[in-house]
Amino acid sequence: MRAIFRDIVITLILALVIFFLLQFTVQSFVVVGSSMQPNFQDGERLVVNKVSYRLHQPETGDVIVFHPPNNQEADYIKRLIALPGETVKVENGMVYINGLPLDEPYQINESPKYTLPEQKVPENEYFVLGDNRNNSNDSHNGWTVPQENIIGKVWLLIWPPREWGVIPDYSLE
Repeated sequence: MRAIFRDIVITLILALVIFFLLQFTVQSFVVVGSSMQPNFQDGERLVVNKVSYRLHQPETGDVIVFHPPNNQEADYIKRLIALPGETVKVENGMVYINGLPLDEPYQINESPKYTLPEQKVPENEYFVLGDNRNNSNDSHNGWTVPQENIIGKVWLLIWPPREWGVIPDYSLE
């Protein structure tokens, strides 16, 4: 009887350790809306890596999940376009970083139809845009993402099953 009780306690402790380890390292996320089309669709389920930015800084081109500064209860998904201290401008359907046109190897829905005067990204904050540039609540609306609001980097697409796979890395350096 004593051996069975010990085995149950060990199993419960192991299950709790695994549970808390998973809570600390990954999170599931459901895409809501069309702001990241054509690359992410409404209703897709993703796995977010919450550890990667504890090991290194976010990089341009990363797809991230974060709390927007104007609504800490919500989770947004966007593409990281500019780092702290860089300048961003949108003009004539083109995004410019530090005065140079942004080369985007991933698909965007269409070129931006808006103009954004040149601005400097504040320290410890990031400039993000949706891949559906003209239908996205993102940094072109006058806000940036504080580093502490970033939940993590999108890592896997897990639903629907036919689309399952690792999210590609696109460095915009």
